[in-house]
This record gives sequence, C-alpha cells and structure tokens, in this order.
Amino acid sequence: MAVIKDPDGQETQALLNITDFIGKRVLEIGSGDGRLTWRYADLAVHVDGLDPKIERIQQAQKDIPVDLRNRVNFQAIDLEMFYSRQSGQRKYDLVLLSWAL
Repeated sequence: MAVIKDPDGQETQALLNITDFIGKRVLEIGSGDGRLTWRYADLAVHVDGLDPKIERIQQAQKDIPVDLRNRVNFQAIDLEMFYSRQSGQRKYDLVLLSWAL
C-alpha cells in the first residue's frame, strides 16, 4: 500500500496548531528530506534535523532555502549517536518526531 502524504492538505495547519514554533530551537527526529521542516523552519530560531538515511539528508541539505541556511542544519545520524556526541551541549525548546516510529 502506498503512503499518501497529506491527502487533505491539512498537515501544515495541523502542525502549526500543535505548538508555537516562533523563536524556538527545534530538534526534528526523523526529518528525512525536510518535507515537514520547510513548513515551520522560517518561524524557528534554529532547527537540527536528524535522520539516519544519508540519501534523505542529502536531499534536505540540497533543498535548504537560502534564507534558512544559517538556521537549519541536517545531519545523517541516529538519535543515540547524536545524543552521545552532544553530551548535553545543546538545549532545545521543542522536539518533533516525524514519522519516526
């Protein structure tokens, strides 16, 4: 069965209704190619997008709009490895799990 992404065109509004992204530091786990990231990244002060699949991250990096390049960072890494490398260095206001389970 094929996955239908946002068949009703309500995904962006639903995401923005869940929380306020304005001025937040966001950790997006399972960011993939940035499909959801682009829906809120212009509101956030910083976004770290993680996904273990390098092809998806490469696509996300390629698609970063020029005006977001200093605020959005994508890494091909799993959460455990990311956490062990960070050692609590970064703090986030919001953690978003997108299709990660």
